[in-house]
Amino acid sequence: MAMNPATLIPDRELDATFSALADPTRRQILARLARGDATVNELAAPFEVSLPAISRHLKVLENGGLISRSRQAQFRPCHLELDRLMSASEWIERNRRVWSERLDFLDAHLRDLQKPTGDLDEGGQLA
Repeated sequence: MAMNPATLIPDRELDATFSALADPTRRQILARLARGDATVNELAAPFEVSLPAISRHLKVLENGGLISRSRQAQFRPCHLELDRLMSASEWIERNRRVWSERLDFLDAHLRDLQKPTGDLDEGGQLA
């Protein structure tokens, strides 16, 4: 299993996390869970989709490590797992820094290429 050196979480787990975050409905579910645990019915309420469709979204979020479900009597509340969300955020931030540094280097290099290269006089000054 390949490990991503930037976050030390397995690549397949990072793939599952980003895949889960790719859907706007799932992102809205996560935003709701950021306010506190909720049941499937509570999570489904704002959406015009079936409960089985919401359950499929929850399964993707669970497989992505972004939520967990517990059992409390007859209820199975969903809970936001911040650790996985933070790992994804750290991965993004590390890569943002790397690309920002590379783009800064490229920008400086392009500015150097655009500097005038006129003839120099005997004193080393541009003529």
